[in-house]
Amino acid sequence: MRERMEIIEGDITQQKVDAIVNAANEALIAGGGVSGAIHRTAGLGLEEECLKLGGCEEGQAKITKGYYLPAKWVIHTVGPVWEGGTYEEHKILAQCYRNCFAFVEPYNIKTIAFPSISTGAYGFPIEKAAKIAISEARLFLEQNTTLDKVIFVCYGKQDYECYTAIFEQLLTPYA
Repeated sequence: MRERMEIIEGDITQQKVDAIVNAANEALIAGGGVSGAIHRTAGLGLEEECLKLGGCEEGQAKITKGYYLPAKWVIHTVGPVWEGGTYEEHKILAQCYRNCFAFVEPYNIKTIAFPSISTGAYGFPIEKAAKIAISEARLFLEQNTTLDKVIFVCYGKQDYECYTAIFEQLLTPYA
């Protein structure tokens, strides 16, 4: 299990994986942070394909080509805005991960890289988000043998250290 998950500090747009995940907005247009970086690197083709998809609801996911990214696919998911945990943000964030993993088999995805969904402008506490992300990845990997690797790409040392600590806490029995 541990060898099928990795946490790194880096730039998600440079990951040489089959699919990267975009922490998108409901319109699927370039925003700030991860979404803006992905759209800038992928080029205009991504923007045009996203416009044809007609948006994406919170908790859902849609897939596009990667265009000029090293990744073949971009999976766009819309995470929840943190409202203090009062409207089931935890469940919605978990649903984002599940819906992203749903593309693995139909698109023959062997490697996937995730950013920290909803923790930037959407304000989801990093510790809670990391626990949900790693737990959902573990659940999926326990039931799926076709996915070789899940990579969590952290932006900055603080996020990396948080994800690493949660990873060790949740996966120690798998050592």
